[in-house]
Amino acid sequence: MIELGVNIDHVATIRQARCTYEPDPVWAAVEAHLGGADGITIHLREDRRHIQDADVEKLRDLAQIKLNLEMAATDEMIAIACRIKPQMAMLVPEGRHEVTTEGGLDIAAQEARLTDSVARLRDAGIVSSVFIDADPAQVEAAARIGARVCEMHTGPYAHAFYTQGRDAESPAVLAELKKIRIAGDLARRLGMRFNAGHALNYFNVQPVAQLAGIRELHIGHAIISRAIFIGLREAVREMKRLLREAQACSLARPL
Repeated sequence: MIELGVNIDHVATIRQARCTYEPDPVWAAVEAHLGGADGITIHLREDRRHIQDADVEKLRDLAQIKLNLEMAATDEMIAIACRIKPQMAMLVPEGRHEVTTEGGLDIAAQEARLTDSVARLRDAGIVSSVFIDADPAQVEAAARIGARVCEMHTGPYAHAFYTQGRDAESPAVLAELKKIRIAGDLARRLGMRFNAGHALNYFNVQPVAQLAGIRELHIGHAIISRAIFIGLREAVREMKRLLREAQACSLARPL
């Protein structure tokens, strides 16, 4: 069964806009859980622009579903993860001036350093994940460093979906979806879990959710945006329904 990880970073973004104590990301995690989320994703950035260290501590203690900690592969962040021990830690590229993550982690260019980071996470009992572009060379590099999970960057697919008039059958969209499928198939053959995320929303998520063998989708901005109007619990419930419908449709297809 496909799982939904809800990224609650932007709840903290609203809080930090006023440097106050509300809204509390822990409350958001509870609401997401009640809406059917299977996990909570947070990104502890080096500049602490939204999620704070105290949030990570509280969520690790209080969340009743899986906690996925996104972070740069720095000594500081690896040490925090090894101390907090989230169920999963996802290594991502990070730039101080980016609005959001702009691309996948270039594992092939830094294998030695990332091998050490993954080993430290493994020794602490944490499942290691890497956020990468849907590129076979990066998938193979992820296997070499010992990553347990490959999360495919769906941003290019989402961009194509939007620019092509939300036409899921346009050649540009199908080409990007094929890249994700091929990379996901390779990750599974190499013994890694196939996850995906970035810029997925209520309109473009189902073709990705139908891909064979996909385990988790991590979605944040779209869910938090919809929650402004209908509440977080219902926004998560709607997204989870779309994932279940997509998977049911995929399973019903003749072989």
